[in-house]
Amino acid sequence: MKALLGGKGANLAEMTNIGLPVPPGLTITTEACSAYYENGGKLPEAIMNEVKEYLEVVEKQAGKKFGDLENPLLVSVRSGASISMPGMMDTVLNLGLNEETVVSVAKNTNNERFAYDAYRRFIQMFSDVVLEIPKHEFEDILTEQKKEQGVDFDQELSVDSLKALIQKYKKLVLDESGKPFPSDPLEQLSLAIDAVFRSWNNDRAIIYRNLNKISHDIGTAVNVQSMVFGNMGNDSGTGVAFTRNPSTGENLLYGEFLTNAQGEDVVAGIRTPRPISELKDEMPEIYKQFTEIANMLEQKYQDMQDIEFTIERGRLYMLQTRNGKRTAQASVRVAYEMANEGLITKEQAIMMVEPDQLNQLLHRQIDPNAELNVIAKGLPASPGAASGHVVFDSDEAEFLGKGGKKVLLVRTETTPDDIHGIIVSQGILTSRGGMTSHAAVVARGMGKPCVCGCESLVVDYNKKEITVNNYKIKEGDVVSIDGATGRVILGEVPMKDPEMAEEYINILKWADEFKKLTVRANADTPEDARKARMFGATGIGLVRTEHMFMGQDRLPHVQKMILAETVDERKDALEIILPMQKEDFYGILKEMEGFPVTIRLLDPPLHEFLPNLEDLLVETTTLKLTGADPEKLEEKMTLLKKAKNLHEFNPMLGHRGCRLGITYNEIYEMQIRAIHMANAELTQEGIKVYPEIEIPLTVDASEMRFFKAMIERVAQEVMEESGVNIEYKIGTMIEMPRAVLVADELAELCDFFSFGTNDLTQTTFGFSRDDSQGKFLQHYIEMKLLKEDPFIAIDRRGVGKMMLLAVEGGRRTKPDLEIGICGEHGGEPSSVEFCHEIGLNFVSCSPYRVPIARLAAARAAINDKKN
Repeated sequence: MKALLGGKGANLAEMTNIGLPVPPGLTITTEACSAYYENGGKLPEAIMNEVKEYLEVVEKQAGKKFGDLENPLLVSVRSGASISMPGMMDTVLNLGLNEETVVSVAKNTNNERFAYDAYRRFIQMFSDVVLEIPKHEFEDILTEQKKEQGVDFDQELSVDSLKALIQKYKKLVLDESGKPFPSDPLEQLSLAIDAVFRSWNNDRAIIYRNLNKISHDIGTAVNVQSMVFGNMGNDSGTGVAFTRNPSTGENLLYGEFLTNAQGEDVVAGIRTPRPISELKDEMPEIYKQFTEIANMLEQKYQDMQDIEFTIERGRLYMLQTRNGKRTAQASVRVAYEMANEGLITKEQAIMMVEPDQLNQLLHRQIDPNAELNVIAKGLPASPGAASGHVVFDSDEAEFLGKGGKKVLLVRTETTPDDIHGIIVSQGILTSRGGMTSHAAVVARGMGKPCVCGCESLVVDYNKKEITVNNYKIKEGDVVSIDGATGRVILGEVPMKDPEMAEEYINILKWADEFKKLTVRANADTPEDARKARMFGATGIGLVRTEHMFMGQDRLPHVQKMILAETVDERKDALEIILPMQKEDFYGILKEMEGFPVTIRLLDPPLHEFLPNLEDLLVETTTLKLTGADPEKLEEKMTLLKKAKNLHEFNPMLGHRGCRLGITYNEIYEMQIRAIHMANAELTQEGIKVYPEIEIPLTVDASEMRFFKAMIERVAQEVMEESGVNIEYKIGTMIEMPRAVLVADELAELCDFFSFGTNDLTQTTFGFSRDDSQGKFLQHYIEMKLLKEDPFIAIDRRGVGKMMLLAVEGGRRTKPDLEIGICGEHGGEPSSVEFCHEIGLNFVSCSPYRVPIARLAAARAAINDKKN
């Protein structure tokens, strides 16, 4: 019932049902969140009436009454969406305290200090979350109060100091809001529920949902739960634990706790907590009970659990369990080991690893042979290494990061409001907080390196500098971190490529057992092809031949060919390029022995191989004005004249692709000959190759008929010259709407289709990719006019329908027609899933995204089987 109760509410209900010690409470459903926004951002009266009704049930279970002066019930108010969003929405603890109930709590617990500490925490949290008074204003007052009493730590404050602090907090609330702090517990509850629903659309939550592709429409539930207290003395405490290590995946209970503390102290990084293993010595019975419950929950949910707990006066309470956020390394290891333990199946293991996580395993590490100036050491909170310019402010990090500068975000501790700075940073370094602090959890989820709790760092925001062991590091200085060891290193460090672990290799082998789609790679050189095979590609889905024309050894000949005034002059230049092209194709085909290689003939307009028009205008004007080097001026004027002739107002829809091959068919003929010659030479050497010649940008069967005749004629000539029979396929890219509409006619002349979804997206939407992404597309996404960037994930409702139309048309003519997709959509998980759904044969993407596509293809097949 996660969709209705949220993840937290559903799991609390599950734990209650199986008899675990869970404080009683109630859940306000996600439907109420929808009603809240439909009601103009106001809590409908009917909902509060239901809350009051069911609060009575909670009161009976807890044996306390909300707002009662004898035995008051205190509650927490927490968010809980169906998809975990740690730290992105708001929480209020100790709700129900006022000047009267605090006296009763002090009397009932026989602990006046505890009661007033809980009250001051409540005022601070409620004012920040509900009344939106900045937290730092309360922190400043707290710091002054500690100075006044002459103590260093919050827990050292006397009862009198806490009482004075509460009055100062209340004065701040009155000054800032113009109203006294609310004392009626029901009013407090209503305002807190309102604030949690409101936090669904706060900036950090929206950024997090956009980053993780979570729908903005699912809403959050609200959990109102009886408070249990970890700050009632040294027989009390609070903690967070994972049933396995969320950084490495090791099957070992991993977590932290604090005695005499509340949960916020652990996750907010206010105090640096102790390892969970030390609880065994301090409270052995509690530790034994907790480990038994942790094992039970992992068995029940068949996944690594992230558990929050509180110990109140020697009694254990479970506050939350959820599937734990983890690094890519941990995700793969947990899935692999759980399958080998027999806890889950291979299919479940594959579904446990998110394809995009595999990207993180390809991150570089610090070279172990490098000489390092290690200046400090903190907690290894999220693996990987990063170097960057030190930045202390998330807004500044975002500004510099978006400008292309590599930054390292340094904070005393991060809060959910730092999310935008974390996204653009290479890594995160904090002086406080533990392995389960906000910075650690968010960094692990994003695959960013993080070092937390580096207590030797003194961070001075005003001076914008760090002091550590006699070093002073200013904003803008370069520092490196190693998230696997916790090391902080001065300067930039040399990195090395990662090594693939056994579990990674085996998970991908399992994926290959289930997937139906073949995964190819886009590669333009033998080196790229070699890398593609290393990552598991079983073919090349796109060789961009224009990249070969850019080589410095051939660009002058390409330009000579472009400048040629006659066909013969152009052919002379092409004769020089021919053997170079043959060697290009020979190298790639040989590297991919036994696998298909799709080679796209020249696609971009010819002006792309000439110097920039504006640069030529400046250069020729300068040469004219200075009178220097008349010979060079003549050469540049010739280039300028040709560049002007080739200039187009809309080159994307202009003289490119097969249109170029029609008007300058000698260019395409040279490339076709080079492919056939390389094929023949390799066949003679006994190497089995499968070239597929691809014609770009076709819109009519007459174009394909023209090129098919050319390909077959040149093949016949090469076979006669070499005395070797060669195999090859002929196909086209489907990237124009008209090609989609005449796919049935094109299929008569083709062995295969390959969707060019970049151009198909541009022409379906009428969006220029570069212009739209830079100018307005982000506004469409922010305003929810589009769910996501259609150049990143296939737009199923529009472009997807075009693709399906082409598949149906092509296979109506030729049922065994091979159809695939090339371009980066081929490595984006949701796009790969769509390609599986519409029956494509292959996807093709950059070599580094091949593992992602393999896993995504397997997940699509497993989901298909389930459905």
